[in-house]
Amino acid sequence: MKKTKFELADIVYNFGKSLIEGQSLSPQQNKSLLNIVRCRTSSMGGHEEVCDNCGTIRYAYNSCGDRHCPKCQSNKQALWIEKLKKETLPIKHYHVIFTVPHILNGICLWNDKLFYKLLFKSVWDTLRTFGYTQYGVETGAIAILHTWGQNLSLHPHIHCIIPAAGYSLDGKWKNIGENNYLFNVRQLSATFRGKFLDKLKRMLRKSGKLQGFDSNIQKAYRTNWVVYSEAPMANIKHVIGYLGQYTHRVAISNRRIIDINHNDVIFYAKDYRDNATVKKSKLSGKEFLRRFVQHILPKGFVRIRRYGIYNPTVKRNLDLQFSHADSPFEQAVAKKDKAEASNLSETPASTQTKHICPYCKKGNMVVIKVIPRVRSPASHLPTILLSYLK
Repeated sequence: MKKTKFELADIVYNFGKSLIEGQSLSPQQNKSLLNIVRCRTSSMGGHEEVCDNCGTIRYAYNSCGDRHCPKCQSNKQALWIEKLKKETLPIKHYHVIFTVPHILNGICLWNDKLFYKLLFKSVWDTLRTFGYTQYGVETGAIAILHTWGQNLSLHPHIHCIIPAAGYSLDGKWKNIGENNYLFNVRQLSATFRGKFLDKLKRMLRKSGKLQGFDSNIQKAYRTNWVVYSEAPMANIKHVIGYLGQYTHRVAISNRRIIDINHNDVIFYAKDYRDNATVKKSKLSGKEFLRRFVQHILPKGFVRIRRYGIYNPTVKRNLDLQFSHADSPFEQAVAKKDKAEASNLSETPASTQTKHICPYCKKGNMVVIKVIPRVRSPASHLPTILLSYLK
């Protein structure tokens, strides 16, 4: 897939106004859209640098750091993968995906934070139950929440990697799983359905909303739920590399955006009904953004969670040790971050970090001026966002 000249920020800039005027957005949704449209622009601040050989001046602007911005996740993803390598058992892992039927999407839109919280809890309750009943061990899992389909539709599901080992009640390691088989997926699906719907009903009853969503719940009980279980990967590097595809993702990457015109957005999307063939899809700009903001998570919500023997508290209580020192990559990134922090606190000087000039290839780019971030006066957040839109 070739890199295109269009970005998500362009879509927000062109169609954000019609979205804001057409529906009410949460504070977090407004904030994320504002961050995306300002990312790596002069309003975020940055620095001015000059080549000490050819005299070329260049401006570099800061990233927004928002977890829903497609331009700000690659470094975080790389660091997470490196950290995971030293905290994961060097054995084969199973990849299991828990999905919920679309009939429950209305409940998710009503209270996404509670819905996703119950989804995580039900997934781990199911896995832990099967670990103890079938193998007599405390197993573990690294779970990652995704909320979207390829066409930006609401499709909550959780990716899990599960080690083929567990810690038994008598304090010994025990292998679990047989070749390509971990748990019976039909039993897993039925148990997951029962646990999740039971928790959902309790939550709705407590909130006084059960009557309004009861028909959805009953239809969900009659629906066959699907839990996908893939064959294990023996090499830990393959496991982490594979899982790395799912971490720190946003609903759509910039490279999938093909074109933007006055009314529509054209983008690539896989058609899973046609063997995951990549096809061109088209949505109106307003509808594209309406779907996108559905996947902006509540403030502070953790979408990557560790359970069982991979949970830090459980590891500490059981005195499990399978971590190592920081990798060279992590050490290099830490050193770079420390140097950049030092540069921001100092006045421009020749002691600052230098980079090879991309123009003459001989001199070094030296920071000569720090550009402060634009601080908007306290105001209504949607009003501030509108001031950056077309």
